Amino acid sequence: DGRLTFYPGNQTVDLPFINFMKRYGTVFLNAYTNSPICCPSRAAMWSGLFTHLTESWNNFKGLDPDYVTWMDLMEKHGYRTQKYGKLDYTSGHHSVSNRVEAWTRDVDFLLRQEGRPVVNLTGDRTHVRVMEADWRNTDKAVNWIKEEAINLTQPFVLYLGLNLPHPYPSPYTGENYGSSTFLTSPYWLEKVTYEAIKIPKWSSLSEMHPVDYYSSYTKNCTGEFTKQEVRSIRAFYYAMCAETDAMLGEVISALRDTGLLKKTIVIFTADHGELAMEHRQFYKMSMYEGSSHVPLLVMGPGIEKQQQVPNMVSLVDIYPTMLDIARIPVPQNLSGYSLMPLLRGKAENKVSPRGPRPLWVLSEFHGCNVNSSTYMLRTGKWKYIAYSDGRSVLPQLFDLSDDPDELTNVAVKFPVIVHSLDKILRSIVNYPKVSSSVHEYNKRQFMSWKQSLGQNYSNVIANLRWHQDWLKEPKKYENAIDKWL
Repeated sequence: DGRLTFYPGNQTVDLPFINFMKRYGTVFLNAYTNSPICCPSRAAMWSGLFTHLTESWNNFKGLDPDYVTWMDLMEKHGYRTQKYGKLDYTSGHHSVSNRVEAWTRDVDFLLRQEGRPVVNLTGDRTHVRVMEADWRNTDKAVNWIKEEAINLTQPFVLYLGLNLPHPYPSPYTGENYGSSTFLTSPYWLEKVTYEAIKIPKWSSLSEMHPVDYYSSYTKNCTGEFTKQEVRSIRAFYYAMCAETDAMLGEVISALRDTGLLKKTIVIFTADHGELAMEHRQFYKMSMYEGSSHVPLLVMGPGIEKQQQVPNMVSLVDIYPTMLDIARIPVPQNLSGYSLMPLLRGKAENKVSPRGPRPLWVLSEFHGCNVNSSTYMLRTGKWKYIAYSDGRSVLPQLFDLSDDPDELTNVAVKFPVIVHSLDKILRSIVNYPKVSSSVHEYNKRQFMSWKQSLGQNYSNVIANLRWHQDWLKEPKKYENAIDKWL
């Protein structure tokens, strides 16, 4: 969650290496994901293109495996490249469950797709390496810096993809269930300031926006949660962020120990945030700040120190920025703009051949846990969220200067602003058309999957992540699918 990298969020947990980057570099106060879920978000970051252009609609559908990323271009231009850890931007990953839930989100049923969010404390005060896979990848990156990068005559680019801070799988709910366990050790939990943890306000279920209600239900968050449970989930999430920060620290320390730090640009960002029980939800897939606002910090030679940039930026800006750093010509068709002018503290409009950076960012979502394509335009103090065809589901408008917790939808109060923001949104993306093509795509994919299973279709679907709800009334849900088809 990007809000943890600046005041007041950074009061809740000690993130020494994020703070180090702020001291010696630049932090972006308004950085957003272009799609708040792993694969579509990474597809935007690696391609520099908005989600409706990559057509990475869900966690199963990303870029083609041979897509030319910014790293491929840097390699072609003489950079030594190395990737470790979670990449997750090409098509074909994630479970059958994940796919089928995304394809059937237009079906008229409510089924819980996730385990109820819970916490789990493991190990003792000396247990540092909780997320072992991430630590192994961090070790690989550190060793590569110390053994390879140090001896290179050519410039290098190293990518390290971490899974944390991400909830862990919850085996108690059956093998197919998602990741709803917030897991940490006492070592990391001690880095969290419990008194600073805000307990989010919840609207009553009957007052929720219909899409939020669907999300809360499918994420298994509509039941009763005590304040203590909510505080614990948030505390464990912050502890997981502290563990992530320590991995960043390993990389920074390796660069410092080898003398490479002063000539290396370091970028820290994330694919999406975590709601951690804000708006009666956990996980991502939402346009609320907890889910869509990401960290973005940059330090290195030529980068302003102790600078806070208020401009709206997003992950599609990474592609042109990387090429700009490497002095490689930037393709004109990209959705993003180089961050280098901002990072050097320069006025922007003098620099880009494409004209000034727009004053807005775009995020969109087409995957599971949300029963409508969603489009978010963030500009100035406003966040505008449109759904589906723009008519059948009411939009949301939040004034973030007045209502940072996004509790009051003021769309009805400000029709003129809604109209003008909707006009900007439509000039960027013909969203009713995109929603309709996603709807058709979902149906086509589901039908061919169903045909591939033959008679066995009902058994397979009964055992996906929603099995506990499905098995209560399978006929009812099969009929709802038939009606949709």
